[in-house]
Parts: sequence; C-alpha cells; structure tokens
Amino acid sequence: MQYKDYYETLAVPRDASADQVKKAFRRLARKYHPDVSKEPNAELRMKEINEANAVLSDPEKRAAYDALGREHAPGEDFRPPPDWDAGFEFSGQGLSDADAAEFSDFFAELFGRMGHARAQRGRRARGEDHHARILLDIEDAWRGARQQISLRAPKLDAQGRLILEPRTLDVQIPAGVREGQLIRLSGQGSPGPDGASPGDLFLEVHFRPHPRFSVHGRDLSMELPVAPWEAALGAVVPVQLPDGSSLKVRIPAGAQGGGQLVVRGKGIPGDPPGDLELNLRVVLPPADSAHAKELYETMARDLKFDPRAARGGA
Repeated sequence: MQYKDYYETLAVPRDASADQVKKAFRRLARKYHPDVSKEPNAELRMKEINEANAVLSDPEKRAAYDALGREHAPGEDFRPPPDWDAGFEFSGQGLSDADAAEFSDFFAELFGRMGHARAQRGRRARGEDHHARILLDIEDAWRGARQQISLRAPKLDAQGRLILEPRTLDVQIPAGVREGQLIRLSGQGSPGPDGASPGDLFLEVHFRPHPRFSVHGRDLSMELPVAPWEAALGAVVPVQLPDGSSLKVRIPAGAQGGGQLVVRGKGIPGDPPGDLELNLRVVLPPADSAHAKELYETMARDLKFDPRAARGGA
C-alpha cells in the first residue's frame, strides 16, 4: 500500500483552513474534470483530487490523517501503526461501499472502520452516535476497572482551522471484556435535533501489548520456557496469570520445543471463559563452568543422540 500526501495533491499547506481546502479543490476540479479537461491523465488526476478533498474537507478524517505524521514520502510503502487511531472520537457511519470502490486502498485502510459501530436508528430522530477505540491493559479484563478515558474529537474553530477538542469520561470497564467488544455510553454522542435525545458513544476495546501474553478474543497465548529435563522427564511448573494468580501446569514427558499445551478455561474470564495456550520453548543451561561442561560431555558420550538423524543427517 502506497502512502498518499493529500496536502501535496491539493497543493495546500498543512495548516490550511477549510476555506483554503475548498478553493484549492474547486480550482483543480475546473482544470482536471474529465468532461472538460484536455490535460493528460485528467481522469486519474481527478480521482486523486476527489480522494484528497474527501479527507481534508472532513475534520474527522483530516485529524486522523494528520495523526500519522509528516515523515512519509508520497508513494512509499506504508502500513499504519497498530491502534494509531486510539482515542479519536468519530461520528458517522464509516466507509460506504461506494467510497471503497471509488478511492484507493490507502483511503480504505485508514478510514474504513471510522464510525462503524453506529447503532441502528429508531423511528424518532436522535443525535448521531460516536465511536472511539480505546486501549486497556489485559489485567482490566479480569477484575474490571473504573477508568478515566481521554478522547479527542476533531472540530473546526471559528477560523475554519482544524482543532482537537479533548474530553474525559469516567467509564466502568466490565470484568471479562474482550478484544473488539463495544462499551456503550448512552447519551454521550451528538446532541439530538430540536430537543430529541442525543446519540450514544461506543468505545471499541483493544488491549495494549503485554510483555508475556497475546490476546485472541478471550484466548491468551504465551511462551513457556522449560528446562531440558522438564521436557524430557515431565514436570509440573507454575504459570502466573495477568491478574497475579498462578496455576500449576503439567509438562508431559517427552515434550518438544515448539509444542503447545492448552489449558481450558484459563484465558480471559467470561461466559464462556477463554483458553490459555502455552507454546513450549526448551531453554538450555549455559556451559559456563567446569562442572557444567563435564555434564554436557557426559551426555554427549553416553546418550548417543543425533538430533539430525530423522532428517537424514541434514
């Protein structure tokens, strides 16, 4: 996927006002509209201009785009960082099928999920629902938590320039929350028209990277180091869970590095709870003393073990 510099496409500075963006788009549209233009590649240029305008004329999309930074060159290979849009508060219904077909993969990757959690409307008019991704610690899924969540909502100021309006909400995180789950805050979306009820705010849960665990829904996976004798002879070893509790896991005799053990029901709590996947890694003790070297030499002499025999010596 190639990075697109929308400011360069419209030939406007990064601090351009909404009026400057509008004027630049109209000027370029008159020049490149395929119905009237004689410029080479007018249709392609017009498509690029439309896409840039769709982003820079929309405060939410523009704020999200600006958050990616300025250090990327047009056309360079690009992937947005994980959870780059955490904390941005979006409204609207996200990317339509028509937009997805009309614009680039870069556009779809950045904006395809904006506002996708919008609830179904009732018959009575109400305010728009909002959507934001939030980052939690895995530990919060065990015990639940009451947290202050800071969000940034893109808006235009009186001069038509983009600003981020912060707000802080006190949110109850339910125990057993899972990756991708939506927490609904009633009445925290846009105000309703003519006194109608306001919309809701949907917080989409994602977990921060953990030094030991990876999250897959309610399942957890982690690497479990074991000593050679634990793998060869079997052993019972302790495993500490994110909430601080521990459990005893039986390593079967003859276990191999790269093998996997699954402990049912010991992932993130819920109904049903997730599983805990343990990926075994055999760790060799160092031969850093005369006695350790002697033990390795004894094994090499007495065990007659060739780890490459099954591969024909390769």
